[in-house]
Amino acid sequence: MAQMQVHQAAAPVTGTNGVPAGPGAIQFVPTSLYVGDLDFNVTDSQLYDLFNQVGQVVSVRVCRDLSTRRSLGYGYVNYSNPQDAARALDVLNFTPLNSKPIRVMYSHRDPSIRKSGMANIFIKNLDKTIDHKALHDTFSSFGNILSCKVATDASGQSKGYGFVQFDNEEAAQNAIDKLNGMLINDKQSMESVDKYQALNLYIKNLDDSINDEKLKELFSDFGTITSCKVMRDPSGISRGSGFVAFSTPEEASRALAEMNGKLVVSKPLYVAPAQRKEERRARLQAQFTQMRPVAMAPSVAPRMQMYPPGAPGLGQQFLYGQGPPAMIPQ
Repeated sequence: MAQMQVHQAAAPVTGTNGVPAGPGAIQFVPTSLYVGDLDFNVTDSQLYDLFNQVGQVVSVRVCRDLSTRRSLGYGYVNYSNPQDAARALDVLNFTPLNSKPIRVMYSHRDPSIRKSGMANIFIKNLDKTIDHKALHDTFSSFGNILSCKVATDASGQSKGYGFVQFDNEEAAQNAIDKLNGMLINDKQSMESVDKYQALNLYIKNLDDSINDEKLKELFSDFGTITSCKVMRDPSGISRGSGFVAFSTPEEASRALAEMNGKLVVSKPLYVAPAQRKEERRARLQAQFTQMRPVAMAPSVAPRMQMYPPGAPGLGQQFLYGQGPPAMIPQ
């Protein structure tokens, strides 16, 4: 059975002026975003067109090899204000571009930050079915994630380990405290999806103009819709999310495949299997009952540089299983 192994990263971090940063805080450029996992054919124009949908873009750049001019698979997007950058990070992370999900995070231009290993967690023994998004969904409940990546080989297959960086040490330590020592579920249970989840989809990043009828119209081509609801606050304003239920798992699966990342009223949709709160709570409780103590390694593993320039390095280590799907609020 796989167990957690945790190694603390002891290197201090300083601010851009050489003064130690605030307690547990990571300094980053609030208007500059790093965009990774780009398809090698993505152009500056494509990057601009995508990110300009959520805010006013000042500049974009796909980084290229100086001699061959071939894309290096990552780039940068700069906004005029932090609000637009934050919205782009929330909305566009894992959005398919040229059919390949991109990875978005704040840009860390200070080398001392990138190399510090601060608030970084290294996860190994991941099931090969776990991708960037599943890893992100698993750890997002512990704090604000600045970056999340599953290491892959040249063919795009998972190498069985990944990295998560939080914006502060407290969040990273909280994740370690909760998940350290957890035994990975058997593959059959990890891949099983109950009937309810297979029929129901969770949709977010909906435009404010989308109501129940329009949401149903968007998804009606994929099969028989048994229920459809846009979530609203007490004053009736859309929360930008909703749920659609189909009559068969096949219909829901087709809708998920076709609609995830699709632009609707200039905003890319996020579509995922839905899950009731009590079901997710019961599943997590069952997982936590399997937790076992782990002996600490006698030494700290050598730091590995797993990210391209502009992204964080390696910090602490532990293992974990597959992330939970979205929840339906009750």
